[in-house]
Amino acid sequence: MSGLRGKVVLVTGAAGGTGRVHCERFADAGADVLALDRAETAEGLRQTADAVIERGRRVVTGLADVSDLEGITAVVDAGVAQLGRLDVIVANAGIHSVGGPAWQISARDWQRTLDVNLTGVWHTVKTGVPHIGADGGTIVIISSTNGIRGTAGSAHYTASKHAVVGLARTLANELGPRRIRVNTVHPGAVATPMVRNSDTYKRLRPDLSNPSEADVVDVLTARNLLPVPWVHSVDVANAAVFLASEEARYITGAQLVVDAGLTQRTTV
Repeated sequence: MSGLRGKVVLVTGAAGGTGRVHCERFADAGADVLALDRAETAEGLRQTADAVIERGRRVVTGLADVSDLEGITAVVDAGVAQLGRLDVIVANAGIHSVGGPAWQISARDWQRTLDVNLTGVWHTVKTGVPHIGADGGTIVIISSTNGIRGTAGSAHYTASKHAVVGLARTLANELGPRRIRVNTVHPGAVATPMVRNSDTYKRLRPDLSNPSEADVVDVLTARNLLPVPWVHSVDVANAAVFLASEEARYITGAQLVVDAGLTQRTTV
């Protein structure tokens, strides 16, 4: 992808999973990386930094929870001071907890999900946008297929992922005159621990007392148009790199779905 060499990208939730792969792919494309995650992920964040350095790019790491505005502001300000600029924001940090019917979700789980998945995105943008220069830049918000379709049993997560679409559309209107493009990426099931865990397996196969990954592969595959159970982190990262590149220079306010056909299969 063109136009990313020498640019600086901020990635939240960067210590592992798709967040680390975002950092790796942007480094592959020539960008330097400001990688953020929570304090308890320090070792994973160090490994992310090593992966960026191995690719010949600069990296600064910072420990902060995106739900803490003061904390993330301090880390972003310090990181940009070290790297000298900011061109791309990838608001990737997110959580997903076991749900149930909307009226049975605990107030604590509801609030924490919105604090990270919605308010955390706003904090990231609020902190990062003032550092983007006059030449403009790009914001990529990682939403979900739950951001464009309703999903029973996950009202808190689904509401948060719908909400960031509204935020992105508003930001696209507000920031367009500053040459800042804003888009969302909507992955389906991704082969990360957020999907590959016992709670998910039990939700997908309630007929089994202790289902394994092998027990749910066919269930997940049946939801998609393409004969695969999930996409991979690199597929999501490739979408983010594309949206940040010159190849996408006139794309803003858009929703890019990366889901192996999940939404088409479940909405037609």
